[in-house]
Amino acid sequence: MAQNQRPTTFLDSFGEEIIRILTPVSICMFLVVLLVSILNSNSSASVTSIATIAYSETSSDSSWDKFLGALLNSLAFVAVVTVATFILVLLFYLRCTKFLKIYMGFSSFVVLGFMGGEIALFFIEEFSVPIDCISYLVVLFNFAVVGVLAVFMSKMAILVTQGYLVLIGMFVAYWFTLLPEWTTWVLLVVMALYDLAAVLLPVGPLRLLVELAMSRDEDIPALVYEARPVTHHDSGSGENTVRRRVWRERRNVRHDSEDNSNLDGNVVSDSNSTVVAVQHCHNGSIIARVEEGQVSEGNAELSAPLIDHRMNGQDGMSTESLVLEGMGLGSSGAIKLGLGDFIFYSVLVGRAAMYDFMTVYACYLAIVAGLGITLMLLAFYQKALPALPVSIALGVLFYFLTRFLLEVFIVQCSLNLVMF
Repeated sequence: MAQNQRPTTFLDSFGEEIIRILTPVSICMFLVVLLVSILNSNSSASVTSIATIAYSETSSDSSWDKFLGALLNSLAFVAVVTVATFILVLLFYLRCTKFLKIYMGFSSFVVLGFMGGEIALFFIEEFSVPIDCISYLVVLFNFAVVGVLAVFMSKMAILVTQGYLVLIGMFVAYWFTLLPEWTTWVLLVVMALYDLAAVLLPVGPLRLLVELAMSRDEDIPALVYEARPVTHHDSGSGENTVRRRVWRERRNVRHDSEDNSNLDGNVVSDSNSTVVAVQHCHNGSIIARVEEGQVSEGNAELSAPLIDHRMNGQDGMSTESLVLEGMGLGSSGAIKLGLGDFIFYSVLVGRAAMYDFMTVYACYLAIVAGLGITLMLLAFYQKALPALPVSIALGVLFYFLTRFLLEVFIVQCSLNLVMF
């Protein structure tokens, strides 16, 4: 019995898709705000790191000196990140995958063991927790080892892996909030600009890394958060198919004046589609449009993105589909968002929490709006897009508008009982 069913496109499941990735991002930001609120008294001194290699901010410096020093720090940090990313691309090109996995595992162990351990010491000191040194080291070592295994061993429960990835992003983001205030804000803006260039420029390191992974049909060697994919069940599919993730590229297709060009191929899309965001953790963020496809025998009609065309099968059943073009990227078909997004989003709201919670609310809503806008642009342009610029721009803008305009307005209204 022939059935006419409208296929499920990306826009149909957009709400569910964005909720699946907004939930861990929101949890990470909430935990960073919680840490900043509790441990702010213990972390008044700024940390010394590569982000403060060129200039150490002091309270006696003028605003212009602080800005220039923060700009130098940010440029130095971006230069180091760029060099590290090109080295990563070179190692990936030379197929040093095992070395990269060992390096990523070691980095995760350092974050969980040392950064997480020092934050735990802050809590022990703050709440006077009675624990001896040996027990503390044993618990910390097991926590770090299990975290490394959970992130890089795919046989563990996905909730455990997701939880540890959120914790890693939280630890790194909290340490970024310990940077001087001017350096933090300038670094956020500069990293957003770097992300824009690294993804969109033809010689951008992140673009080279993604294209290399596409050409090899391999996963990018990075720390990325993977959400459960949104699956849609179709009852009218009786053929033996092979499912794979494919990268969808936006290509210019020339149409004849009378009819559309047809392609004799074997790649036909299913209505089961999802969005995957793939991002390198340390160096920025990329969101890529990826869909679940089916490989089956038959002819496929070349369709424009997000436009439904009907295809009549041999059995008379009509289906609507989207044509997928490009190279495979992996095997899971789930949304992926790199920890770089988690970190810098959380740094922004963490720095806002050092002022007051009104700015935290405004920055959070701005980041969520920016992420939604980025995903909508992703669905429209069908190409790799950086995830940081829109959210960071809106977050920084809303922070200063809230701090210098909205707060003054609300305080005056409250004092004069206008809002009651």
